[in-house]
Amino acid sequence: MNSTYLSEAGEESNYWNWNGFKIFWSVKGKENTHPMILLHGFGASSKHWRNNSCYFAKKGYSVYSIDLIGFGNSAQPGISEIEKLDNGVWCNQVSDFIKQVIRPQTSKKIVLIGNSLGSLVALTCAVYLKNEILSVVASPLPDPLLIRKKEPKINLIFEKFKTNLIKIFFKLFPLEIFLFLINKLGIIKLGLNAAYFKKDNVDKELIDIVRKPVLRKTAARSLRAMCIGMLTRGNKLKATYLLEQLSYTKKVPFLLLWGEKDNFIPLFLGKKIANFHRWVELKIIPNSGHCVHDEDPSLFNKISHEWIRDLKTF
Repeated sequence: MNSTYLSEAGEESNYWNWNGFKIFWSVKGKENTHPMILLHGFGASSKHWRNNSCYFAKKGYSVYSIDLIGFGNSAQPGISEIEKLDNGVWCNQVSDFIKQVIRPQTSKKIVLIGNSLGSLVALTCAVYLKNEILSVVASPLPDPLLIRKKEPKINLIFEKFKTNLIKIFFKLFPLEIFLFLINKLGIIKLGLNAAYFKKDNVDKELIDIVRKPVLRKTAARSLRAMCIGMLTRGNKLKATYLLEQLSYTKKVPFLLLWGEKDNFIPLFLGKKIANFHRWVELKIIPNSGHCVHDEDPSLFNKISHEWIRDLKTF
């Protein structure tokens, strides 16, 4: 059964039943005209958009934030329940969310804004749900390491062997102990300090946003499904292929927002994407790291809003 409650800030929070899994989502400015979905990055949740959703709601957007399955307060299924978790699965989740939650409210196309893994999910949706998507803001976009004009020939026997080896490894690897040590040794804070150029932004609230889902008993099994899913997915779910497909039609306008000091996904990769795909617009945020939307929310919000506003399709 779905449940709904309203916060003091006027944010409506809900649990949605998706294929038998409990999914957490929230909306601000539900009565507004233009729908927008915010997609968080790896290890984060919809709460990571704490400094963005109110701004966009005030600008006239219905701002939906969703916890991708496996993250935040959403269900954390294992391989016995869902087999794998990858950007194809998360794209399907977004697709059904649009049909079941947003479409009863409006028929307008959706603006997608993603951070890191959420950007990859947004790109996947732009390709496979192109008739539903108005535009994409990706900040930054992971997975572009092998940008090339032609895909290499794949040895099917080797690929099958590699897939089976990955599955065996992660089924045997003690991720439960791994997550326990991450929490006890304070690695989460170290990781956030590596991701953020502005260290003062790594506050208790941010650490809790990442830490609490890790403490759930189901976290390790879901991480196992993610590791297997992301490492064994086919080329049609990789950014190289997805960008190439999107370039054929240029139907969905695409903005890259990249932190100049991003240590996780270096800026040169963003420049490489923009140089290879001229229809992609790249804007660089100085003195910012991997999570521009949380490190420099005012600048991120302003640039994103003005770019979307100025689109001829908006």
